Amino acid sequence: MEMPVPNPAILARKEAIIAKLRGCVPTDALIWDEMETRAYECDALTAYRCAPLAVVLPATTEEVSAVLKVCHAEGVPVVPRGSGTSLAGGALPTADSVVIGVSRMNAVLETDYDNRIIRVQTGRTNLSVTGAVEQDDFFYAPDPSSQLACAIAGNIAMNSGGAHCLKYGVTTNNLMGVTMVMMDGTVFEIGGAHLDAAGLDLLGVICGSEGQLGVVTEATLRILHKPEGARPVLMGFDSNEVAGECVSDIIKAGVLPVAIEFMDRPCIEACEAFAKAGYPMCEALLIVEVEGSEAEIAEQLALITDIAKRHNPVELREAKDADEAGRIWLGRKSAFGAMGQINDYMCLDGTIPVSSLPFVLRRIGEMSKEYGLDVANVFHAGDGNMHPLILFNANKPGDLELCEAFGADILKLCVEVGGCLTGEHGVGIEKRDLMAHQYRPEDLEVQMAVKDVFDPAWLLNPAKVFPLAASEGRRVVQVAAE
Repeated sequence: MEMPVPNPAILARKEAIIAKLRGCVPTDALIWDEMETRAYECDALTAYRCAPLAVVLPATTEEVSAVLKVCHAEGVPVVPRGSGTSLAGGALPTADSVVIGVSRMNAVLETDYDNRIIRVQTGRTNLSVTGAVEQDDFFYAPDPSSQLACAIAGNIAMNSGGAHCLKYGVTTNNLMGVTMVMMDGTVFEIGGAHLDAAGLDLLGVICGSEGQLGVVTEATLRILHKPEGARPVLMGFDSNEVAGECVSDIIKAGVLPVAIEFMDRPCIEACEAFAKAGYPMCEALLIVEVEGSEAEIAEQLALITDIAKRHNPVELREAKDADEAGRIWLGRKSAFGAMGQINDYMCLDGTIPVSSLPFVLRRIGEMSKEYGLDVANVFHAGDGNMHPLILFNANKPGDLELCEAFGADILKLCVEVGGCLTGEHGVGIEKRDLMAHQYRPEDLEVQMAVKDVFDPAWLLNPAKVFPLAASEGRRVVQVAAE
């Protein structure tokens, strides 16, 4: 994966830049030793690594503003970083960049149950937002598989979802306001406790912008009352295609489960070995969860199981109690880690219409044989957000490149059936050169024009989202215009 050539003038001024950054944050919040910066050389897309010029770990919005003012004045690229769980290389540094990590910014700033909101610093982890309000029977709905570790900052950057997004939506549906610092250090507020802000939908532009427009330091999030109850049901099938047809039929029936999750045999075996969830050993497994009162749960599950029976499941089993339900979800939430224990893999994030699931699953199986690389499928089936895991040997020359080519073909397939390149992981460096497959040149031009407004020098999160030739050309033009 090609990255921009580091600016030698910035590298030559490293000591002077570090000296200015020292005036912005406490001593222990600045890292510039080459060995120590290696802890930030990549995110969860570990195939690509590059140690940054320096790392800053601010604790307040004011400190972020001071750091950005220095970097803006010095022409230094900045890479915003949450918890580093991005699977798309969204926080990959360049050698001449400063990483701004928000992990120390993890405070709860305000909780308002009457208006059902919580305001937090964006270094706070996803799961700990619910942790702050669950004693009062509230929760924060978006639940990525990495929710124990991932930060709200990254959730906002990538518009993350999770297993329960089928009913509750992704981050943008639960984000009400932000505090954001622009590249020149300007701090501004967008949205807040009210439902809709006046004027342009800037919040919609910022959520999912992948650190291209500014550094989000605080967020106002929607919190919800916990449902009265919830219950998952396991459905085992003889093939991926039949499981996909079952998902499509559930959605067509007008039922709205809180989640529909899919796993195929390789993933089932790995998750069962790891979590001992009691999964049946079959070709494809669905986890369908509904919630509400006991009467509502019973009514929904009766309809869902009736649909499942039409597809001749090899197993159909409701969770008997909270302990069994917890084990079922532990297995699914552990899928990526469980697969990582047995093989190197690359996790993709294409999204497709639910009606195309049977066809796309069949084509992925066919392509797997063509490329000679196995695939494990685990994904949010209810909204078509697929996560095929392509297994490869990182120590075998050429395997990574073969894996990337296979992945590109899967993502192109997603676009061709009416879907898109990403549902929640973001574009990052992983999919940037596929953007032209989904968007016309005119569409990309409009997107880049938005970045021109927020970040005229193109210093924020370089080499991400847009095809490298286009973004580097844009940066040169903007610098020349100045």
